[in-house]
Amino acid sequence: MKAMNKLYTVGIVLAAILITLAAFTRQTEPWTPSQLLDPADLAARINHPSGVPPLVIGVGPSGLIKGSIETGPARDQHNLDKLKALLDKEDRNKEVIIYCGCCPFQHCPNIRPAFTLLNDMHFIHTRLLNLSHNIKVDWIDHGYPVTASK
Repeated sequence: MKAMNKLYTVGIVLAAILITLAAFTRQTEPWTPSQLLDPADLAARINHPSGVPPLVIGVGPSGLIKGSIETGPARDQHNLDKLKALLDKEDRNKEVIIYCGCCPFQHCPNIRPAFTLLNDMHFIHTRLLNLSHNIKVDWIDHGYPVTASK
């Protein structure tokens, strides 16, 4: 009987530890892995002559991607307000892709406030361009389409 009680107590303690670990390891990013968009996929869509382009918004220091709208670094409230004003005019069902590319995701000060804003505004089809290194390495060096004026 004592062995059963000990085993039961150990089981309860392990369950409590697992629940605590799950709470600490749950997703902390405002996007899910399925919302990451591979740069090659966006480049193909931009280059496709009959495709309907999504709304692509640069939320970093430079809007280099062909056809994208630049709102400026989203870490600054003024630029986040510009992004909100732009999004206020859009259908919440429209596909919206944001990107920064200033640095790797774990250091980027711009993508989290911008993506959080999209979530808060209840956009349904939101994507984050997966520029895991930076815009140069993950976009320009691959020869993907850039704006003519940059």
